[in-house]
Amino acid sequence: MGYRIGAAIGAALSFFATAALAQDVELRSLDGTVELEGNLISYDGAFYRLDTVYGALTVAADGVSCAGPGCPDLATFVAEARIAGAATVAEGLLPALLEAFAESRGMTLQIEAEEPATYVLTREDSAPAARFTVAPGTTDDGFLALLNGEADIALALREPSVAELRAAETASPDDPPLDDRVRVLALDALVPVVSPENPVDALTLPQIAQVFSGEVDNWQDLGGPDAPIALHLLSPGLGLSQAFSARVLLPSEAGLSAQIERHRSAEALAEAVASDAYAVGITARSGIGGALALPLSGACGFAQSATGDAVKAEDYPLTAPVYMYLAPRRLPLLVRQFLAFTETEEAERRVREAGFVDQLLTRTPMALQGERLANAIRSGGEDVELAALQRMIEVLGQAERLSTTLRFNPGGVELDIQSRASIARLAMAVERGTFDGRRLIFAGFSDGDGPSTVNERLSLRRAGVVQDAFLAASGAAAPDRVDLLTVGFGEAMPMACDDTDWGRAVNRRVEVWLD
Repeated sequence: MGYRIGAAIGAALSFFATAALAQDVELRSLDGTVELEGNLISYDGAFYRLDTVYGALTVAADGVSCAGPGCPDLATFVAEARIAGAATVAEGLLPALLEAFAESRGMTLQIEAEEPATYVLTREDSAPAARFTVAPGTTDDGFLALLNGEADIALALREPSVAELRAAETASPDDPPLDDRVRVLALDALVPVVSPENPVDALTLPQIAQVFSGEVDNWQDLGGPDAPIALHLLSPGLGLSQAFSARVLLPSEAGLSAQIERHRSAEALAEAVASDAYAVGITARSGIGGALALPLSGACGFAQSATGDAVKAEDYPLTAPVYMYLAPRRLPLLVRQFLAFTETEEAERRVREAGFVDQLLTRTPMALQGERLANAIRSGGEDVELAALQRMIEVLGQAERLSTTLRFNPGGVELDIQSRASIARLAMAVERGTFDGRRLIFAGFSDGDGPSTVNERLSLRRAGVVQDAFLAASGAAAPDRVDLLTVGFGEAMPMACDDTDWGRAVNRRVEVWLD
């Protein structure tokens, strides 16, 4: 039999399928003109995966009939997904999203087992449609399970390490790299917390590094009472703890103090800190409980709190996206539909209710950004002339700032993971007609390191990179729906002090404005 491509049999796709016992089957197109024999590797609810004399082929189930001992019972097929990783997400957010997804499909969510946690989506006739097995643990656990083929989705509160990226490439060299198989599920942030009885009202990142390295061990050095500082951090394997070490301690070349109490959850840490007037901890914004979250301040007078808008725009320097990393194989149809559901408005509502920050686009007129403008005037360097600020107001004065703010990986012009997700969401909004007839302005900004003329050119170049990424994501229809403009304002509107690496990184950005 020759291989022919018909309406029922599509081209072979390159992916790994869920393991299954290979059995003989025969697939026949509904008009009877095409037949294909082989061993069934898997069925995902929408596609058959066959091992044939022509190699592994994928065939759409809705255009063929199946005969043979290996044919699955289509009426009773149950989609399966194994999820492992960050307990904060697995226990504090995922069940709510699964419940909302089930409701959107006219199904109910039931708990089949407690350990490992097993959630079953059942149809109206009580027949199971999908089963999600969830193993809460650490981000390390999630990546390990994904790399070992023991999980389909890893929940992570940090990006993969170099070693994890290399292990993923070794395990599946022909598949997309691990950092291309990722979705941003929600947003969180690292925040310093103290007891409500503690009089200190803000900390700088250098101060935090000094405190947790043991260099500063008395509150008096931070403007507080003469009392020793009790230190609290999350357990070392948790993603937020690792993110804190990488983003705060390593840039300052500080090591960790030996006098730190560790906690398995953000809630446990917050409870311990809230009950001790002389304690300080670093924990998740989503789990501060009765503790008091302090804003991050800078030597130049800036102070930034982890508000929802600041986290969403990455203006807050310790934003922590919640990632879902996917296995390099095709997931069952209902599982893929769940992943698509996580980007809907209903899913974003559940994200907010769970204490995380959603990713829905918000708009803020220039008229409501007086504090930013005041900071820009107060902190502008010697090279920032009044004319530069006047030009910025002329371009943006009647526009609204969208919460979409784009930033780049260190040392390059490649957008970071959160920004790539933001570009995709912006493109979808344009495709839905949300901004029809309006103008999108990609406004580039820089840090204050170097001559202002050079910084202005760099910021314009970054804005161009973002516009190109947007056009690539949105397709040819975007220019017909919205007008596009790229501008570069250099160091004219800093978001943080330029005296630290993290401050300069926050200032290097591209904002999206709607006119």
